[in-house]
Amino acid sequence: MKNILKQSRSLLLTVIIFVFVTSAFIEGSIVPTPSMEKTILVGDRLFINKFVFGASTPSYIPFTNIELPHYRFPALREPKRNEIIVFRFPGDQFQLKDDAVEFWVKRCLALPGDTIEIKNKVVFVNSKRSPIPANILYQTMQIKNEGMKNNRIFPQSQKWNEDNYGPLVIPKKGDKIILTKGNINDWKTIIDREFDREVVTIEDGNILIDGEKSNEYILKQDYYFMVGDNRDDSYDSRFWGFVPRENIVGTPIIIFWSWDSNIPFTKPFELFSSVRVNRIMKLVE
Repeated sequence: MKNILKQSRSLLLTVIIFVFVTSAFIEGSIVPTPSMEKTILVGDRLFINKFVFGASTPSYIPFTNIELPHYRFPALREPKRNEIIVFRFPGDQFQLKDDAVEFWVKRCLALPGDTIEIKNKVVFVNSKRSPIPANILYQTMQIKNEGMKNNRIFPQSQKWNEDNYGPLVIPKKGDKIILTKGNINDWKTIIDREFDREVVTIEDGNILIDGEKSNEYILKQDYYFMVGDNRDDSYDSRFWGFVPRENIVGTPIIIFWSWDSNIPFTKPFELFSSVRVNRIMKLVE
């Protein structure tokens, strides 16, 4: 009996180590929203290459929001323009941190230091037309005119909408931001997130960062601009802002399984009949 218990403990420890080590380099991910259709469909299961951007040991206990001490390995390279990226959602426009631990999939349209602009749904990066994804999808060809402000758009101080947006410079590490009462709301959340707590306040007309009066701030991280291929049905950087480098997890490699995830498990025959065989083992591009 003792030998059985000892072997069971040893097996359990081996499984735990295997899960933690493998999850640092390759991980499975479920696609829950249609923001990347038709490139990636709801119900696709993806293998994620986490090693390329700096593999990390798990930072959360699986299926919980409980943080763990973790280590990040050096990156092999940095994200590229137009690459599909998996990242931890940083939170809404004025949210210090997302309430849940959610990993999203979008296309990286602009890198740190780039200038992005959208004119009548067409994306320009550094004044050059951005390559159009092969499976880009528009729900409507109706265009919101320039100057027609969408109050949900980031940053809210600008009179932009999702079809006519920018120009906006993507911030990079080391950038000095001149702060004023007119732009502090655009930068408050980013600064607070870099401190991992709320540090920006306004007292007697003065801007304070962590209790110190300041009219400038030097950024500690690089940032990226993510947009879905389903351009009219994507909640992305146009609405909630930049993705910090530390939130980038990896890039999808392959679709290892795909079915209609809207069908409940209580209907197993209908669920299995929805398997998209033609998508299994398909490379993600």
